[in-house]
Amino acid sequence: MITVLPVETPGLGDRTYLAHDGSAALVVDPQRDYDRVTALAEAAGVRITHVLETHIHNDYVTGGLALAREVGAQYLVNADDEVSYERTPVHDGQVIEVGDTMRVRVIHTPGHTHTHLSYALEADGEQVAVFTGGSLLYGTTGRPDLLGPDHTDTLVRAQWHSAHRLAKELPDETAVYPTHGFGSFCSATQAAGLSSTIGQEKRTNTALTAGEEAYVGQLLAGLDAYPAYYAHMGPANSHGPGAPDLSPPSVADPAELRRRIEAGEWVVDLRDRTAFAAGHLAGSLNFGLDGPFVTYLGWLIPWGTPVTLLGETAGDVAEAQRELVRIGIDRPAAMATGGPEDWTGGAPPAAYDRATFGDLKAALAGGDGIVVLDVRRDQERAEAHIPGTVHIPIHEVPGRLAEIPEGRVWVHCAGGYRAGVVAALLHARGRDVVAVDDSFDTARDLGLCAPAHPAAARAATETPETPASRGTLPTPTPTTTDDDRQEITI
Repeated sequence: MITVLPVETPGLGDRTYLAHDGSAALVVDPQRDYDRVTALAEAAGVRITHVLETHIHNDYVTGGLALAREVGAQYLVNADDEVSYERTPVHDGQVIEVGDTMRVRVIHTPGHTHTHLSYALEADGEQVAVFTGGSLLYGTTGRPDLLGPDHTDTLVRAQWHSAHRLAKELPDETAVYPTHGFGSFCSATQAAGLSSTIGQEKRTNTALTAGEEAYVGQLLAGLDAYPAYYAHMGPANSHGPGAPDLSPPSVADPAELRRRIEAGEWVVDLRDRTAFAAGHLAGSLNFGLDGPFVTYLGWLIPWGTPVTLLGETAGDVAEAQRELVRIGIDRPAAMATGGPEDWTGGAPPAAYDRATFGDLKAALAGGDGIVVLDVRRDQERAEAHIPGTVHIPIHEVPGRLAEIPEGRVWVHCAGGYRAGVVAALLHARGRDVVAVDDSFDTARDLGLCAPAHPAAARAATETPETPASRGTLPTPTPTTTDDDRQEITI
């Protein structure tokens, strides 16, 4: 009997997997903070003998090399990947024995990258699972544009053929375990569901239900921006990252915090946007741990800028530090805990207003010439927007500050998190801001929105049914453990 234990990394929308037969274990696509995996193996009483990479990752720094070295496991990486470290090179069709009962077949599945691999797991002569990395996801596939526009057309077509190869070579009951697709920007579209099989994907995945040209057209039309820090992940993974240092950083007093802000460093408040707006250290920024903290911090920060973390507790700082090492921000410059009264050195905390879309509607009706800044992505804007608003996607705001008109700036997004990030950034630069902390659905209900752009409306009508709308086939039954991790027994 084979047990597959997913290790969730929700901040990045990824999963790592540990599969074992009660004795030997393999690990697929481990995150940088691999201590979560070794703890899981220890709890299961198994020895990790093989660490497998499906591809050179673009969205996080791998922990694979350091994990393999620590536990003495073989580190499997595509023989065609150019890396600067010793590994066990593997190629299409190769079969690896893992322990006494597991066999892994290497399948070349290009599309997300040129050298992407999937790993089909066989136990006791039966095909039980396939680890698909960034290739076949739940209801979708990995995006093909992360290597640049010169590669996109080749990769998107390769992705379609890779999906069909998996569907042809593997039995319908084979469980599918992708790395991406749980909110990751590596997913071409939002993946659906938490588990699946090859048979289910044949029924619901556009790559398998649409012809090649239709799939290519739909996938490319749906691509949007992805985080800027992705540019640094591939080189880091090819070079061979070491183990992370998760020891606490030094503690900064108010004078040091002020000095760092005045030097242009980032001092990041980890509290939620409500607490931050009510009172904070002037000049600090807000990336709350209650949202996609690491994605947006990594996306907006000028790479290499020192980061100091402000948290209510040391545990909050440790959580943020763990998320940061996953994208290669290895050591915070400093930390401080408590609240604004502990960080300001006696100065009054800075603050700004929060509002709803109802408040915004009233302000617009007042005709006082307010500035409304929409920081959603282009595709969100095309679906619906408030007429007369300034549109600068969140990731473009730092480079386009001069385009924001003078006056009080009301910042909105789709739910409030991104608006809070941008409001804090503008406020730190001396702007008068209001953060709209509300669902954009409310703006629609209040009649604030213009109709959808014709192209967006057409895309909406042409979008095929999703797995959620069409129903699903039976899938492996998850059992929630004490730490809320899914344990799937095949």
